[in-house]
Amino acid sequence: MKVEVKDKNKNNGADKEKERMKISYMLNVLGFLGFTGGLHRLYNGKVATGLLWMFTLGLFGFGQFVDLFLIPNMVEEREMKLRLKAGLSPFGVAATPQVIASEIYESPQENLMVDLLKAAANRGGRLSVTQGVIETGAKFSQVEATLKEMHKSGYVGIGNNPENGAVTYIFHELT
Repeated sequence: MKVEVKDKNKNNGADKEKERMKISYMLNVLGFLGFTGGLHRLYNGKVATGLLWMFTLGLFGFGQFVDLFLIPNMVEEREMKLRLKAGLSPFGVAATPQVIASEIYESPQENLMVDLLKAAANRGGRLSVTQGVIETGAKFSQVEATLKEMHKSGYVGIGNNPENGAVTYIFHELT
């Protein structure tokens, strides 16, 4: 016994377009039967001309007749706009390829934070800006900005060295 599995998504775009085409023609025929004309235009996103067709009974029937030949283009145009709005190319595939990171970016500030933590661990959990510069080799402004950022985040406290009065950053987890 042979079992055949069909992919539901294989012709999904073509099926949707055929369905939209059928509905558009049915709505157009309703206009010929005396019901409101222009519904097929509204259905395909042509609001202004759809309203015009509604209030003039399909441009007195003439526009309704001409639309029998224009519906395929209206449907194709509407499907194209819907695909683009969904982020798909005209062929139904993703318009922009997904970006996959091949490397993890490590910011210089993150590396400096780790170096400052190591320096503080070597000094009993207390570190001044000058000591941070000596231990890491970074600039004063970088070390000071990083320590202030760590203070804002709650990683360190600020105190003074009792011997010389220098501002000292206290790493509570390391003391």
